Amino acid sequence: MSNEKVGQVLNLFVSHSGVSQRVEKDILSFDTLGVVEDKFYNKNIERSVLISSIDSYNLIKNYGIEMPFGYLGENILLDYNPYALEVGSRLQIGNALLEITQHCTICNHLAVIDVKLPTLLKNDRGIFAKVITSGDIRVADDVYLLGE
Repeated sequence: MSNEKVGQVLNLFVSHSGVSQRVEKDILSFDTLGVVEDKFYNKNIERSVLISSIDSYNLIKNYGIEMPFGYLGENILLDYNPYALEVGSRLQIGNALLEITQHCTICNHLAVIDVKLPTLLKNDRGIFAKVITSGDIRVADDVYLLGE
């Protein structure tokens, strides 16, 4: 099996119940039920981790829309764009192993920020993954695409 370094973790976020904004973290723990301490933990294993790319924020900025990191709902923000990865692709980040399960559909709640966002980000909001191997992920960890 080959491991190709494809990028790096830029930011990490969790959601807490009763708090609308994402909480930025330096380290997150993951297990097979999702992101430990996230309000979506153990809710839907196939959608337990949302990964977004800095490319999404750059696209938004190119249209004159300012939006802080974390507003796409991501748990992991990368300097790598994983959106074209096939379902079943695996990413090793830190000592956690994640498997891509589905592409993220755009949420209309982003229209509150700007009405153009749902259309702009139709295929560029992020991808969902499930946790295959528990572990910790830190800001600046390398991202490896695992191959055959």
